[in-house]
Amino acid sequence: MARKSNAETAANPGRLKQIALTYKMTRKADPKVGLIVAGVGIVTFGVFLAIGFLIGHPVYLGILGFLVAFLAMAIIFGRRAESAAFGQMEGQPGAAAAVLDNVGRGWSTTPAVAMNRNQDIVHRAVGKAGVVLIAEGNPNRVKTLLAAEKKKLARIMPDIPVHDFIVGTGEGEVPLKKVRTTLLKLPRVLTGPQITQVNDKLRAMGDLMSNMPVPKGPMPKGMRMPRGGKMR
Repeated sequence: MARKSNAETAANPGRLKQIALTYKMTRKADPKVGLIVAGVGIVTFGVFLAIGFLIGHPVYLGILGFLVAFLAMAIIFGRRAESAAFGQMEGQPGAAAAVLDNVGRGWSTTPAVAMNRNQDIVHRAVGKAGVVLIAEGNPNRVKTLLAAEKKKLARIMPDIPVHDFIVGTGEGEVPLKKVRTTLLKLPRVLTGPQITQVNDKLRAMGDLMSNMPVPKGPMPKGMRMPRGGKMR
């Protein structure tokens, strides 16, 4: 029991420090986040307290209102922090790879299966929806990469559905913050064993980037793809 209590005590400062760091990062992109979160908490608590006085139970409703207000503040803060994070990542090469890395169970993802010298990138995800190619970069240039990858996939697994979309804010493109939900909304057509077979075939096929380390998250803006297909 003593060890458990000590562990919890040590963990709490870490959580508080993480929350404080998240708040500071969010405030840089969203200066009004503190006022909005505080306003939501005050209004929520005030409504419950007012109802409590009306029905003659201010203490009970006040306690309930405090808990609900805290929950509402946490939800609003989480959403605005997420929006701020996506806003900072938007447009950076490799940003979609960071999102795919946290897409959830049931999906296996491979970043940068194709790339050109202009930092146009194609990532790949495999799940019950089949194979999904996620491209980021110049829409005109990246379509060539997508077409090449789809042609390659069609040769080795013609019966497996292949989806593709481009990450961006233009017409017909998928915003970075909607990449995960877009993947999860795709119709599920493959079984577990079929997914395993697809992954085995893809590993056997090999990728452009399979023999080189690829950093997780957005790639440095100065990184270029030299001639010959290998990165310095």
